[in-house]
Amino acid sequence: MSGADFLQLDPARAGRGNLTAWLAEAVRAAVSDGRLAPGDRLPATRVLADQLGCSRGVVVDAYRRLTDEGLLAGRHGGGTTVRAAWVPSPARQPRPDDGARPAATSGLAGVLPDPTAASARDSRADLIDLSPGLPDLSAFPRAAWARAERSALTGLSSSELGYGDPRGLPALREALAGWLARTRGIRAHPDGILVVNGVSQGLMLLARALGAQGLRRIGFEDPGSFGAREHLRRWGLEPVPVPVDGAGLDVGALRRTGVDAVVVTPAHQFPTGVVLAPERRRELIAWARAAPPSGPGRLAGRLVIEDDYDAEHRYDRPPVPALRALAPDQVVHLGSVSKSLAPAIRIGWLLAPAALQAELVEARYWTDLASPALPQLALAHFITTGGFERHLRQVRRRHRARRDALLAALAAHLPDSTAHGVAAGLHLLVTVPGMDDVAVVRRAGEAGVRVQPLSAHRLGAGPPGLVIGYAANTPDRLREAVGRIAQGV
Repeated sequence: MSGADFLQLDPARAGRGNLTAWLAEAVRAAVSDGRLAPGDRLPATRVLADQLGCSRGVVVDAYRRLTDEGLLAGRHGGGTTVRAAWVPSPARQPRPDDGARPAATSGLAGVLPDPTAASARDSRADLIDLSPGLPDLSAFPRAAWARAERSALTGLSSSELGYGDPRGLPALREALAGWLARTRGIRAHPDGILVVNGVSQGLMLLARALGAQGLRRIGFEDPGSFGAREHLRRWGLEPVPVPVDGAGLDVGALRRTGVDAVVVTPAHQFPTGVVLAPERRRELIAWARAAPPSGPGRLAGRLVIEDDYDAEHRYDRPPVPALRALAPDQVVHLGSVSKSLAPAIRIGWLLAPAALQAELVEARYWTDLASPALPQLALAHFITTGGFERHLRQVRRRHRARRDALLAALAAHLPDSTAHGVAAGLHLLVTVPGMDDVAVVRRAGEAGVRVQPLSAHRLGAGPPGLVIGYAANTPDRLREAVGRIAQGV
């Protein structure tokens, strides 16, 4: 084989193995370190194959992998170009020639909570990030979203360029009311919907409102989301662990805690993937409606905070209705487009019992006045024109294919493992008898795979496991990652 002037590629350095994977990684590394910039054109597949002395199929497959990841873009007759700068995993450290980090951010590692503290801090270019909760960002509907933004700008009145309603723009609240009715069974008036900057801001507003009413302790699923738990702690509430089993939250254990509010993920529990069973749903609503001896101030009973996590990502079973549909006076419903579109959109929604609505709207006003108008109008257009539903159908197919690839890789490399939560979501919980999940995560990090231990999401004792996100990686990278993990199990 020969070499290429392009990136000084030398196939002799590939060693034994998959030449396609080597070429894809070389291009990925060049984008990462700045040798290739957004808009740069790559050699034609036939030209590069001739230079490397390999089949054209090798180059075509490598370009296709990187296009699936959102790194490259190709069009008929227009060649292949770099689509966007590679966004390295948070686990990657800057290279010596990357330049000094700004002082304002260099110390954040010791300030912000890190659910992957046990994960590797790996500088290798072939790091595969399997962190849960990451959607397939390469599938973001750029063209459709751009059309929605153009439509929003075209119809934007001068008054809508002002600060706006702290509850959110009427157009988006009306669109969300229809969407939630169709997909989650929630009947809500647009005036009862509060647009927020994601579920995290919704939890902050709730924590401050409940704290002002004297609530100090709140029930929390165990295991449960590390990030949500730390948000509540940050705003003055102490999470009290409530066990989760094969039917979801243990409502009997919840009663024994003596708390008057609880946070749950009933549609697809994080991280176990369990769907709250029908009898548990009834028990939880009965618990909420029972008047506590002392509870959150003006509420007639207890409070259930429903994080509608992963409700739209269903593969093998129909979605369960939202808890809010059963008891609107006792249930707060939280949702967002962070997993269905992208976290960068920063749009979510909060529906609260009437007794809390005014306080939450006031808190939202004093926090940041209101959400930006243009993304709200674009999302409203995207929902009402059917673009959102079309996008969800497409990403469900992609996510399901990636889930299936992960399951096949686990069966091949870790035959003793058990996968949980396969019917929905963007991640799996994987358990292996006798496994030390922290040690496995450390060894996986040394092998270039970032994955989270189940123990990082626990408050109490419990069996170990690995929480593996699959939506953000292509099937071949998932297979590669599981092979590396298996070496450390």
